[in-house]
Amino acid sequence: MADETKTEAAVPRVVLVTGASTFLGGHLVARLAANPEIEKVLAVDSRVPSKALLRRMGRAEFLRLDIRRPVIAKTIAAHEVDTVVHAATSIMDMTAHSAAIKEFNVVGAMQVCAACQRSPSVKRLVLRSTAMVYGASSKDPVAFSEGDRAVREPTAGYGRDLLDIEGYARGLARRRPDIGVTIARYQAILGPQIETRMGSYLSTPVVPTVIGYQPRLQFLHEEDALAAFEHITLAAPAGTFNIAGDGVITLTQAIRRAGRIELPVPTGLVTPITGVFSDVRSARLRSSQMDYLTYGRVVDNSRMRTTLGFEPRFTTNETLDDFIARGASDMVIAPQRWRDLEHRLVSTAHQLL
Repeated sequence: MADETKTEAAVPRVVLVTGASTFLGGHLVARLAANPEIEKVLAVDSRVPSKALLRRMGRAEFLRLDIRRPVIAKTIAAHEVDTVVHAATSIMDMTAHSAAIKEFNVVGAMQVCAACQRSPSVKRLVLRSTAMVYGASSKDPVAFSEGDRAVREPTAGYGRDLLDIEGYARGLARRRPDIGVTIARYQAILGPQIETRMGSYLSTPVVPTVIGYQPRLQFLHEEDALAAFEHITLAAPAGTFNIAGDGVITLTQAIRRAGRIELPVPTGLVTPITGVFSDVRSARLRSSQMDYLTYGRVVDNSRMRTTLGFEPRFTTNETLDDFIARGASDMVIAPQRWRDLEHRLVSTAHQLL
């Protein structure tokens, strides 16, 4: 699934970023607009970003358009764009996957790739993807590397969308070998500002889990996610890269560290019980993540360092701690209380033995 790495790209002259109203897309636009080496930054989205985000974008030009329409090709040609960053793929949005989202993801990516193929000025395409493409199963490797295929490929939802979209991007690279295509597969993102499904899940006072399973998780801090996106846009080689923080934590450890109460239940009860302690929208969201919440997913981030040259500031544990300290709601049970209870249980077990 990984591509051969090509020659490192030069700093772009004209950059077009789709998904400008999203956290990653909008803040990337702001960072690129502050870079004097970049001549022009175009921010594209069908939704208008918040006023605060528009102010942060500075000199960037916002264009309200639907990337599913041919107008995206006209825009790229008219401005002689040399670097396209496709950040509009709906992955982290707090919305359950639907036919409309699938159409936006897949048709939008097809139009963007087709527009890049037709434009002689485009030299690079950067795609925001996700580690969801690896799926989740009991037979997964300890850590997925970029060359690994999913043991059980996603057949629906965001993972399926991005598998198809990555295929379009690699097809573009084959048809236009002069275009460098870089695919960033982000691991689960947490942070005090960005809203994600995992963040919502860990913020509920009682967190239902699948009884009998202990999934291994890996987190990426929102600041590292944004820094990696900027690094890739400015000077990354072509290829596919896992973007993740160091370290692994189990779901039980994460729940207790966040001061929540874990409630192990049969698989079929996780979604409805989640709905009791949060809103219905989050409950629908959880139903598409059952494999992940059962088996977990860990990726190998060594190529991120050695080939991409990016070093995250936060580990998985540090990301979770910062999310708890600055973003999550009040704890139900303090972590120290969990440790005291565990110590008492171990002591009691030893006495009984």
